[in-house]
Amino acid sequence: MHHMQEMIATHPDVKGNTNDALIRCIEECYSCAQICTSCADACLAEEMVAQLRQCIRLNLDCADICLAAGSLGTRRTGSNEQALVAALQACAIACGLCAEECEKHASTHEHCRICAEHCHRCEQACSEAVHTNLH
Repeated sequence: MHHMQEMIATHPDVKGNTNDALIRCIEECYSCAQICTSCADACLAEEMVAQLRQCIRLNLDCADICLAAGSLGTRRTGSNEQALVAALQACAIACGLCAEECEKHASTHEHCRICAEHCHRCEQACSEAVHTNLH
């Protein structure tokens, strides 16, 4: 998945000097948003949907925050680095909470196991990106 790398490298302010941690984070954010949306939909199809309400809510919250963080990172906000850092930190928190909830259902629902795994990856990628030079 080098499409994001290729595109961001062409940005006039970047001039080929890409932040690989941020690019990995952007890719993980978009992937996690898709996984969380799919997990929420799968939870809604389960017989025990009432017991999955919190999981569904956290899936949808996580998906929304991942999309927002991915968008800010993709736009290379530069002078708005404070907002980008805050979005990535919020994304890491949302992913951690969603993973924790999905892990409660992972032994019963494979979609929750997969979602928890992806949320942990995104959480880590966001945390790593925050600790780089985001310009």
